[in-house]
Amino acid sequence: MDSFHFAGKYNGDESTLISHEHEPGYVPFKEAGSMNKLALVMNGLALAIAVITFALYFYVGRTQLNPIGTVLSLVTLVPHEFLHAICFEGDVYMYNNLKKGMLFVVGPGTFSKAGFIFMCFLPNIVFGFIPFVLFLFNPSLTLLGTLGAFSIPAGAGDYYNAFNAFTQMPKGARTYLHGMHSFWYMPERKESA
Repeated sequence: MDSFHFAGKYNGDESTLISHEHEPGYVPFKEAGSMNKLALVMNGLALAIAVITFALYFYVGRTQLNPIGTVLSLVTLVPHEFLHAICFEGDVYMYNNLKKGMLFVVGPGTFSKAGFIFMCFLPNIVFGFIPFVLFLFNPSLTLLGTLGAFSIPAGAGDYYNAFNAFTQMPKGARTYLHGMHSFWYMPERKESA
């Protein structure tokens, strides 16, 4: 990442987002369909993951959530996006639409398949899986357990993007964001002289 910009409120017009220009031979990720259908899928996935994480939380003997961990799960929303941002090439722009619960980063850079998957998972590992696993091994760490229990389901959209990259991108492909969608392409190979 070269620099991080707070780009302001996202008004729903994808053409206003900073995006990578389409590459020759680009292929859109096959996604759930319209933004409304995609939101429904993401909310369903987040709910299913939440059922699992909270069932585990209470299974290890905790009878209540840690209130500070609950607050921290909200406070980490901006750092979550910043961890995505540090994985980008070039400048990165953070948009929000708090009425619709949206906070996201975009940039004009490209990713390898592994790089994109890592970018998707990084904040979920840091704020979700690591704290939650530490809690599972030491149930007295309720602050970490609560933070993880809320943060893991919040990454549903990231898991979906990582799954799409893993299952749809061929070896050697690169991916980029254009508007609110991901695309992949095969870079041209340079002939050696």
